[in-house]
Amino acid sequence: MHVTTATLIKELRKLTGSGIVECKKALIEAGNNINLAIDNLRKSGQIIAAKKANRITAEGVIMIEVFNNEKSGAIIELNCESDFVSNEKNFLTFGKNILTTIVTNKNNNFDELKIKFENSRAILINKIGENVNIRRIAILNGLQIGSYLHGKRIGVLVAAENASKESLKHIAMHIAASKPEYITQKDIPLNIIDHENQIQSEIAIKSGKSYEISKKIIAGRINKFMNEISLTGQSFIINPNKTVGDFIKEKNIKITEFIRFEVGEGISKIKTDFVSEVAKLSKQ
Repeated sequence: MHVTTATLIKELRKLTGSGIVECKKALIEAGNNINLAIDNLRKSGQIIAAKKANRITAEGVIMIEVFNNEKSGAIIELNCESDFVSNEKNFLTFGKNILTTIVTNKNNNFDELKIKFENSRAILINKIGENVNIRRIAILNGLQIGSYLHGKRIGVLVAAENASKESLKHIAMHIAASKPEYITQKDIPLNIIDHENQIQSEIAIKSGKSYEISKKIIAGRINKFMNEISLTGQSFIINPNKTVGDFIKEKNIKITEFIRFEVGEGISKIKTDFVSEVAKLSKQ
């Protein structure tokens, strides 16, 4: 077998835009014949996939499966470029295959999973004509696991103790709707609280109120802020007259952990004004 050099791999990547692993494999199979390697990559769809690799994937689906006698749950976010493709059969099958692999192997090693499904992803990109990205995966374990999917865009897993299925579902629905970041106020990192305290202090100083009044206002606003980002401090969407904390205390439920995925959160979408573009072109 010929030794594949770093120089050849670099050259093939430059010519095709394919990944290091794909280039190395193609060169080995082609006996370091770079033209043959390019042909093989073209035939396998790798070049098409590589050309689309930098295109933004802010649409897609969240998929969930609870397993292990409802003591474990797996969740994935699979992204594509358009909402249309997020409903496409091959795209959804690809996502289900990933989820099945996670559940079967009880393994959520992200790097291993991406390598395992890279060829299938390239074939899918070639077939549907859009970039596809396995963005994130997670497994949640606990004494009880509840879940909730809001359509295909928001998914929640909740780990709890001493909760009925209905209660767990309602709590998961609340998390989907209200986006808490922590379970209780005690779970909020001090740097987050300090940062908010600094902001509120500056606002209070500008208000011109006395020190004592400002101190009370700041304390009230900090408490409100902590309630807004903690699950137990939020008003319960099922019964807004009580907090989630009130509800779980009444039911003697303990929430140990939760995961919330929302399609495209944190991804900057490029907004294109097609009307303006056409108008500009017409003046040229």
